[in-house]
Amino acid sequence: MIWLEFAILLAAILVGARMKGIGLGVMGMVALAVYIFIFRMRPADPPIDVMLIILAVVTTAATLQAAGGMDYLVRLAEKILRSKPSLIVLLGPLVTYIFTLFAGTAHITYSLLPIIAEVSTKKKIRPERALSISVISSHLAITASPISAATAALLTILSGKIELLDILRVCIPATIIGTLAGVVVCWKKGKELAKDPVFLEKMKDPDFAASIEADVQESKAPLLPGAKASVLIFGLAVLLIVLVGAFPNMLPSFGEGKSNMAVDTTGHIKMAAVIELVMLAAAAAIMLFCRTTAAAVAKASLFNSGAQAVVSIFGVVWMSATFMQTNTGIIESTLGNMVRAAPWTFAIALFILSALLFSQAATTKALMPLGLSLGILPAHLVAMFPAVNGDFFLPGYPTLLAAINFDRTGSTQIGKYLVNHSFMIPGIVSVAVSVAAGFFLAGILL
Repeated sequence: MIWLEFAILLAAILVGARMKGIGLGVMGMVALAVYIFIFRMRPADPPIDVMLIILAVVTTAATLQAAGGMDYLVRLAEKILRSKPSLIVLLGPLVTYIFTLFAGTAHITYSLLPIIAEVSTKKKIRPERALSISVISSHLAITASPISAATAALLTILSGKIELLDILRVCIPATIIGTLAGVVVCWKKGKELAKDPVFLEKMKDPDFAASIEADVQESKAPLLPGAKASVLIFGLAVLLIVLVGAFPNMLPSFGEGKSNMAVDTTGHIKMAAVIELVMLAAAAAIMLFCRTTAAAVAKASLFNSGAQAVVSIFGVVWMSATFMQTNTGIIESTLGNMVRAAPWTFAIALFILSALLFSQAATTKALMPLGLSLGILPAHLVAMFPAVNGDFFLPGYPTLLAAINFDRTGSTQIGKYLVNHSFMIPGIVSVAVSVAAGFFLAGILL
């Protein structure tokens, strides 16, 4: 029976991934309905906490965008990237990493990818090199960001065993090391543009050749009045969350009692609730003091992306959690001995599921509880956290497709066999090195 149930889960994920957008969410609900009404499986708890965190963080990021703060950050990043064009393969991924670390979502990098592609092309550096590792680094940063839904999900699962600061001091250096390893493998990836047949064929078009050779001036459009202030408010909110995670005694305690979504049994406010409170309060501050409106926030592209993410998380995680809950005994007996003997093998399961779910938060929420029930040490689960970045494996994630579309030279591409795409080698190397570095750092720090 478990294999039939798993086949339904896999079919829902594959069909949902092809539908794109909210497809994963709605197909997850279809499979969940089959589980409940046909297989009589008891439904697990829906992932309300992860959904609320995504809503809060993305709403605040959209408020930052509406106030012009995103334009200000992009302008700063553009100056950095254009200052040393010969180092674009290094600077590109470092900038996208910092942006995602700061904002908690990789969708913020859409505005950076065309700059990276253009700087690479003008310098006659194969854009595939910088774009591929820049996309991967932005994904890795999600598992190092203090305000990402994936980090909050892991913190909720490991509550009482691991603090936010523990996750950050392992995952930030580990993912940076992984990013640098990806830079190394991308430094001379593929043919030079001068020898690339696809690029040379495109250069036969006079208009295309002229656009490549033309000088592009930096945008001089005036910033919105509250742009810089909105960045300051957003940055202070992120800093406050990190401080609260490092010093939980800063928060009030309400005495032991019944837990709910905001307070645990010891009376302390849960970190997920703190992220939601601080982020939405920051959004309110930006709207009040930075001359933007709620209507402008609702129209921001990041807000739309966040809404799609919430629907996708809702359906696919609820479906996966129900499958896991029903079959926990079988899964534990099958994987238990292997995982206990070699805990790192659980990272493979995280990677595979994330490649199917296209979401770090969904994978964390669905599989990390199983890791705990299998007896894996919390420190080892933190070390394996970067393994949930397998969403590049099948080239359907929006940031991958955006990078391909922004590369006018055609060097960034999906291969003939689907999985032999531009992001595969840097992705596998970066994730593997991040996990290895995570185990090393967790052994020292945790």
